This record gives sequence, C-alpha cells and structure tokens, in this order.
Amino acid sequence: MKKRIIAAMLTGAMVLSMTACGNSGDAGSTASTGGDTGAAAPEAEAPAADAGQEEAAPAADAAGPVELVVTTTFAGEDSNAQNYKDAVKGWEAETGNTVVDTSATADETFKTRVATDFETGSEPDVLFFFNGADSNSFIEAGKVVSIDEIRAEYPDYASNMNEDLITASLVDDKKYAVPANGYWEAMFVNTEVLEAAGVAMPGADYTMDQFKADCEKIKAAGYAPIAAALGNIPHYWWEFAIFNNQSPANHLEIPESAADEGGQSWVAGMNDIKELYELGYFPENTLSATDDETFAMFTEGKAAFLIDGSWKVGGIVSSCQSDPNDPATLDTAKLDKFDVTYVPGKGSRKATDLVGGLSSGYFITRKAWDDPAKRAAAVSFVEYLTSDEMVPKFAQHGASALKNAPEVDASEFNSLQIKAMNMMAGTTSLTGAVQDLFAGDCRVSTFDGMPEIVTGRVAAEDAVAEGLEAYHNQ
Repeated sequence: MKKRIIAAMLTGAMVLSMTACGNSGDAGSTASTGGDTGAAAPEAEAPAADAGQEEAAPAADAAGPVELVVTTTFAGEDSNAQNYKDAVKGWEAETGNTVVDTSATADETFKTRVATDFETGSEPDVLFFFNGADSNSFIEAGKVVSIDEIRAEYPDYASNMNEDLITASLVDDKKYAVPANGYWEAMFVNTEVLEAAGVAMPGADYTMDQFKADCEKIKAAGYAPIAAALGNIPHYWWEFAIFNNQSPANHLEIPESAADEGGQSWVAGMNDIKELYELGYFPENTLSATDDETFAMFTEGKAAFLIDGSWKVGGIVSSCQSDPNDPATLDTAKLDKFDVTYVPGKGSRKATDLVGGLSSGYFITRKAWDDPAKRAAAVSFVEYLTSDEMVPKFAQHGASALKNAPEVDASEFNSLQIKAMNMMAGTTSLTGAVQDLFAGDCRVSTFDGMPEIVTGRVAAEDAVAEGLEAYHNQ
C-alpha cells in the first residue's frame, strides 16, 4: 500500500518556539550582520593533523575565498528577503567568501526550475528548499548530503536545533535540511471592508456557516468577500477545504482512491470550493486573475478575506509603505486596518487548527560537499544562517527549531506582526500541508483543473480520482 503518512506536526513545541524575534521581518527590515552571529570565525585555529573526528576543523576554515551558488525562496515579497540579503553580506564580510544568489519566489515554476537544475547538473551549492515530496527526486538521486554525514566531519553541525523538529525525508527517513524558520497559514482580514459591510471581526470559534453568512453581507455591500485567484493559485483553499472535511489526525494521509473515506473528504472539499464560487464569493475574474491581482484587491480595500501564509505579512506591510522598499515610509494607520485570524472551521476541525510547520531548510548539495574548496564554506554558510542569533530574525512571528529561542521584544514588531503572534498563541494544533506530499503531476487535475471543477465542467470526484491515480502510479 502506497499510503504515506506523516505524524501531525509540532503543536505545542511549534507554538512555543515561535517566540523568536529580535527584529521586524518586513521586506525592508535590517538584520544584524556583526561577527557574533554564531558562525565560526575564519581565523579560527585549525586542529592538529592527527586529531580525530571530534576535533574536525571548524566549518569556516576554508583554504581561501570561495564562491558559493546559493538558491533560496527569500525573494520577491517574502518578508525575509531583506533579512537574507543582509545576512549574506554579513557572512561574506566575516569569511571573505562570496555568494552568487539565485533565489526566487517559491511557486510551481520555481520548484520545476530547481528539479531541472538537479537533473542537468546545474544545482546550487546550498539550497533553501522544501523538505517534503518536492525534494524527493534529488534525495533519491543522492545529490544532497545528510546531516549525519556532515556531522561525521563537523560534529557540531545543527547542534543548536531541537532534533525532534528537524523533518526527516520521505525517501529514506534521514534528515537533510537544517530549518531556519517555520510557517503558518491563516486568514488575513481587511477590517475596513468588514466595517463597511457591518461584519464583526471573526474570532477563534469561527465556523464556515458564519463565514458564508458574512460573505453574503460583504457581497451585498459591493465588495468581493474572498481574494483568491482560483485559476492561478488555488493552493490555500484546496488545502483548507480538504482539512475542513478531515481533522489534524488524518489530514496528512493520502487516500487510496476517490471512493474511500479519505478520498470522499477530498471530493467534499473540492465541492465546498465550488459552492463558494457559485455563491459569488470570489472575485468575478477569479478564474483568469493572477494571485498578484487578487492580492492587490485585498490590500486596496476591494476584498475582505485572504487565506495565505505567514510570509504574506511582509507583502501586506509593504503595501502600506509609500516606498515598498523603505520601512520608514510605513503608514501605520493603514496597516492597522489589517488583521489576521483563523480559517473558518467545519466538522471536527476547529478554526484554531491551522496548517503550519517547518517545511523548508538548508540543504548542502553533493556537488559542494565533494568539492574540497567549497565543503567548509558551505557548512559555514548554513551554520551562519541557522545560528541562534540569526534564526530569530527569520522566524519573526512564526516558528523555529532552536533549542534556545530568545525572548520576544514587542517593540521590534509592527501591529500586524503582533496580531499574528496573538493569533498563534491561541492555535490548538499545527498540521503540515498535505499538498507538500501530493506534488508534481498529481496536482494537475485539481490545481490546474480548479476552474473546470468549480464551473461544473469536470466532476470533483473525477478530478480527485485522476490526481490520486497519478500519485499512486508515480
């Protein structure tokens, strides 16, 4: 049986670890780049030649300046894009090495690019990427190095991380990616639209029935209730619609077929989205619009609700700045009109049961590891970016795997980040995204095919059956 199950992810520990942050995570925020970031200093003294493995040279003891090719998802409107740029500059200044940055926004095109790079031998030296099914192909091909293998030479590698929170690969149950920051998915709210429609801010016990009643009022007031591009990025509604017909206990189980109990919950989820579409709660152009266009509707006060990830905080903040790249231009009064809350619940899934976890991390590729000139530099780079001092700048209002997360200084956060932390404090569970296990061609019939489903041209059951068949036959 090809059913793959991952344990429900990191509930209490994840919420506790999200207390990390000593700095604002807005797109234009700055990160400390001083020499106390936890990476080994380049001038560290090398051990004696006859030292054993436990006396291995510090990671930063590269023979000379090295150029590393690094690919991450810290790009575009990701709230950590500037933090990443600042951290790279800090590492370069401390080590004398340089980084060729090939980062890009995390989407299906980016994932395809990364997979193609590995297939053609063009992979980077260090990769910050998803550690679910998206990384299966290059792990199966032996193109990345496990943490245990790295520790054989650098025993302190990732030793500052809670081992239980480092995700193991679906391929061989080994750990490859060192996490930096986690994520959550929730519902952002434009409260100005709610006020205009006479709708109260949703709370922790919000249900789908209440949500639909509120959407009806918002629609009657002349606004789009839901900002979503179903023809471009249906991901978040796909995830939560399925989750609303399951529970944290079974959400990460891939059904055997569309006919079994799990498969029927997926079908019900697709039909729930179809119902919202038929009720007119999505933008009129939801099937042809881009995600950027519907996000602009939300930030410009034309739509009320937006389901997205923690990374979207930075994009909302940037939309409230007269200069998106200059946090000093933030209009705090405008930002105060945005909030974040729980995705409406249904059945056994409470609204406070969210999707989230530590789904990404830093991989060191076999190409870099086998290069004597790059091995130490690659280890040094990952250690620098995942140090106790650096991780909090990236974790912000999310989660981390640090053993010792620093205390929160609320003065370092903007109003939306504080609202996010308050929301996370009430979370009852964090469960990983099942779509991370259901990658590639499996998604086509329900992701790319969402317009066909909601318009009734393709039955939800047929679309789900096609996707599951592709999954079990891969």
